[in-house]
Parts: sequence; structure tokens; C-alpha cells
Amino acid sequence: MTKNKVEDKGKGMGATPSRGSVFASIKGYASRLKAVPRRPLRILVVDDEEPIRTFVDRVLRDAGHLTFTACDGVEAIALAQKEEVFDLVVTDLMMPGMAGDELARRLRQEEPRLKVLYLTGHSDRLFVEKVTLWQDESFLEKPCSVKGLREAVALLFWGRIDAPPVG
Repeated sequence: MTKNKVEDKGKGMGATPSRGSVFASIKGYASRLKAVPRRPLRILVVDDEEPIRTFVDRVLRDAGHLTFTACDGVEAIALAQKEEVFDLVVTDLMMPGMAGDELARRLRQEEPRLKVLYLTGHSDRLFVEKVTLWQDESFLEKPCSVKGLREAVALLFWGRIDAPPVG
């Protein structure tokens, strides 16, 4: 009965689009969205382990983003005070002096829309010390792959694993 009512309404309003044309329209719209160039993200990379920091920095720069690095929370906060607003902080969760979630909390006091990607080699302890991830937060297990890091950033910003091209 409901199906007939929907079809009747469609006929009353004009020609009912065929199933193929609806899918073609959606596919065309999706491909146009995918092709819309994006601006490079401003990303702060914070990790006390120099090889990890260098790897993350290189991967994100190669993906077209503007990156800034810091070896700990104190240096990251000082950098954030000197630079324009960041779109994302990629931070180690467990660092000496200031944990990554404390760093994120402090940076978000100044920029509430800041997105956070926690890198951790201790995912088994992640939710013991940090009960929940807030909106615009995610985590990635260390060590991570180039593909995994790029996909994690894309999911945080565009809700899909493939980022639009840099324009």
C-alpha cells in the first residue's frame, strides 16, 4: 500500500525518475565532490621519539599538508602560540612531562575546533587512562603504515579514507 502511494505521488508531480537515472545522478554528484580540491591542512606533529616524529612529518608533507613539529607538549604549546591556528594535532599519547591528551585539552582551550589524532603504542591502556575519545578525536596504533596514517587523517576530516586532492 505504501509503495503505491509513493508511486502515485511521483506521478502526480511529473515523470518518475528511473532507478538508473537516480543512481547516475548520485554517482555524478559524488565524483564532483571527490574532485573538489582542498586546501592543505596545517598539522602539528608532537612525539618525543624523533624517528616517529620524522616519519609522521614526512608522510603528511608528502600528502600535501603544512606540518610543524615539536618534541613535547611544552614545545608544542609554544609553537601554537606563535603560529596560525592548526587544523590537526597528531600527538603521541604517552610522553614525558605532558601526556598527549593533556596537550590536546590545552590546545583546544584556544582552538575548540582542533582535531586530534593520538598515536599510541599502548592502545591496551588508552581507555584505562582516557575513558573516552571526544568529538573530532581518533587514535592510531604505533607503529603505523603510510597508508594507515593518511587514511586516519582523511577519516577525521572528510569522513572517508581517501582525501580529496590538494588544490
